[in-house]
Amino acid sequence: MRPLLNKDIQIHDFLNYYWLKEELQQFCREHGLSATGSKADITNRIKLFLDTSEVVKPERSQSSKQSVGKNNLTLETLIKKGHTCSQPVRHFFKQHIPNFHFSTYIQNYFKENIGKTYQDVINAWHKEQHRLKDPTYTKKIAPQFEYNQFIRDYFADPANKAKTRNDAIAAWNVIKSQPGDNKYKLR
Repeated sequence: MRPLLNKDIQIHDFLNYYWLKEELQQFCREHGLSATGSKADITNRIKLFLDTSEVVKPERSQSSKQSVGKNNLTLETLIKKGHTCSQPVRHFFKQHIPNFHFSTYIQNYFKENIGKTYQDVINAWHKEQHRLKDPTYTKKIAPQFEYNQFIRDYFADPANKAKTRNDAIAAWNVIKSQPGDNKYKLR
């Protein structure tokens, strides 16, 4: 049985069970910790708190946010550190790509390609759209999306070909309630 998530939980137990981000955020609010950031950031904050009782504030980027308005964006606009995916940026890209949206791939492209141009972003968007049409292409699932990875792996197992989504969810509910990792294991 999964232990209660409270300040008395042992670190080993905390790390050995699956927690929803909402549960982690609630714990943070109850104990004066910041509830912002990725699930991994929040988990690390809680782990430090459980180990040391230390309340650490998340690091704020010291970079200057790129000031963007609809009128000063061009294909030559450079991606700068601290770039934000704002409405003016979305509007700019929709003028060049009608079905544009901030996919995870494009958001990561902005973070990982400081110094490249908005034209490079457009090129990357088109390459990704081409990749998505390839039937052999499988999108990488980020580590924090354990549920999505479990469901994908569950249906990749030939033993589950006749199973339903409800069967996969039931299997997920069993695995996440047990200690250890939440990875699907082939039978």
